[in-house]
Formats: sequence, C-alpha cells, structure tokens
Amino acid sequence: MNVTTVWNGKRAFEAVGPSGYPIGMDATAAYGGDGKGATPMELLLAGLAGCIGIDITMILDTFLHNIHKIEIETEGTRREAMPKGFTAIDLIFKVDGDIPDYRVWKAIQMGKEKYCAVSDSLSADIHYRLILNGEEVIQPA
Repeated sequence: MNVTTVWNGKRAFEAVGPSGYPIGMDATAAYGGDGKGATPMELLLAGLAGCIGIDITMILDTFLHNIHKIEIETEGTRREAMPKGFTAIDLIFKVDGDIPDYRVWKAIQMGKEKYCAVSDSLSADIHYRLILNGEEVIQPA
C-alpha cells in the first residue's frame, strides 16, 4: 500500500492513498498550525477504531440486523516528554441492540488478536529514507 502526503504550507499536509480519498492534517496553534485538519495522533486513534470496527462488523455480519448502534470511544494516554507518543490506548465499545454480550466480546477478541492490521502495525519496525533534490541521501553513521 502506498500513501502520498503533500505539504500545503505551515504545518498542513494532505494524504491520499489507494482509495483516492484525501485526508487533511494540520497541527494545532500551539504547534504552529491553523487547526484546519485532524492531527496525526487523532488519525492514529481513528484508524485503530475504524480497523477493529470494520473487523467486528464483518465478524458479526449475520447479527447486524439486530444491532442499532456501534460506537467506539478511543482514548490515548500520551507520554509527557517528546516524542509524545501513546503509552496506552483504551477502546470502549458502545453497542446497542439485541445481541448477546459474549458474541460482541468474541468479535472484539478476534479483531484484536487475529484481524486488526492497525493494532498489529503499532509495534512495526519503521524505516526512513531521504530523497533530497531528487537524490537519495544515505543517513550518516
């Protein structure tokens, strides 16, 4: 999968992936942005919730006609010092409908342990490359 992210001035960026939907990102005023888009950390939490949400709706597909609402509140606790990454993430699933709790719990467990690529990726190795003025620059040792 490839996502292209383009700088739009100040702290604003727009990303477009294979789906073709643009995602606007910006920093808050405290970090020199105009707040005209979601922050990357908000998008990380939204991506996690969306991923497991899609998974549980696929797992519970035959029961969806009995479900009236699925809402996922995602709360990230961040480190105080830079980089202010998440040290913990809590997901609260609010489901309304005529479905036994054990089925929802099983779907959440399966999403968490087997299907959610976003949660699995949060521990991924991340590698960086630099292309400066059209030339790849090797990181100094």
